[in-house]
Amino acid sequence: MDRDVSTKYDYDLIIIGGGLVGATLAAALRKQSLRIGIIEAYPFGSSEQPSYDDRSIALSYGSREIFAGMGLWQTFSSQATPIHHIHVSNRGHFGAARLDRSESRVDALGYVVENRIVGRLLSELIATHDNIDLITPARLTDISINRSHAVVTYEKDSESRQITAPLVVGADGAMSQLRELLGIGVERREYEQSAIIANVSTEQAHNHVAYERFTDDGPIALLPLDQDRCSLVWTVKPGDVEKILEMEEAEFLSLLQQRFGYRLGRFLRAGKRTAYPLALIRAEEYVTSRVVLVGNAAHTLHPVAGQGFNLGLRDVAGLAQMIVDKKKENLDYGAICTLNEYAQWRQQDHRQVIAFTDTMARLFTNSFFPVVVGRNLGLLALDLLPPVKKMFAKQTMGMAGRLPRLARGIPL
Repeated sequence: MDRDVSTKYDYDLIIIGGGLVGATLAAALRKQSLRIGIIEAYPFGSSEQPSYDDRSIALSYGSREIFAGMGLWQTFSSQATPIHHIHVSNRGHFGAARLDRSESRVDALGYVVENRIVGRLLSELIATHDNIDLITPARLTDISINRSHAVVTYEKDSESRQITAPLVVGADGAMSQLRELLGIGVERREYEQSAIIANVSTEQAHNHVAYERFTDDGPIALLPLDQDRCSLVWTVKPGDVEKILEMEEAEFLSLLQQRFGYRLGRFLRAGKRTAYPLALIRAEEYVTSRVVLVGNAAHTLHPVAGQGFNLGLRDVAGLAQMIVDKKKENLDYGAICTLNEYAQWRQQDHRQVIAFTDTMARLFTNSFFPVVVGRNLGLLALDLLPPVKKMFAKQTMGMAGRLPRLARGIPL
């Protein structure tokens, strides 16, 4: 394998995209002897950055361990609301399942935190490290791959500039410009659904319960937030989106009440509503010579069970470990043989999570009677059979399979 020759280049690592996934990778590597450049289209930490909007993230227990391994969880924990219980039900049918933290012997099954809070904390941290350069606002315009390095061209202040590195990481989202420039195709599967996002207040305290309620149109998730608010992710048919967004608050809450029920009493208030279409987008290749795709640039998932960002974090944890380990051995961490090892390692996790979320999204919108009966029996089995419940909990908590050191709370 080629020896590490990164000292010849402008950076040891260039990250395209300074959203939550890209920023987390930079933060994970902040204490290493690496020069890191981040190219981001928006001013860093700006609310204009799609990752830093009003949506919330359901962090799995495994993601908590990743931030703990990075030395950041103590900073994040005061801003995160723990999930002690998960309640899964199917509207109008008998099946239901319940998960409890005590069954998994953890303090919480997961945590809910608003995107903008995570974005702000990561931005503040990165800004304090001289080995990380924030190239923003800037637009990626081209990339060329040589045997030993990549040449990245970007535009900033109406001026075209070039930088080099032995490895480039694409963390620039579902519509990845880097992926497009490299000619990497995608598998795209439309769900014919959109997600309505809002924060809501309820009559009864959530008591740290996360709800996933399946309906004919798709799942409704209510995740516990501070001040007894809940983060709402409501999946609807595309034709209903504009009508729901334009409803007066009372009408919106009434419809939500009808679809979700009264487990939290009456819905009292709703914050700003936004919507985005849902699709499974999967890159045909996650790695190519000198380039790795992570997060939504590699795989964009249905939000059911809140797996997408957590899968991206495990990408980051595995990639950071690979870079650090190869660097210590004075080996070329951008060589295709090394990147193929990383891709093979991550492949099983990708396949399992994508299959899990895609099956859940499709299974619970299928109205064929035998399927309806089967899925309700499946929920009962999940609730009544401890081995099945344990396997399901391990998957949703991000603790299945071969885990990177950070995902076990171990520093790099």
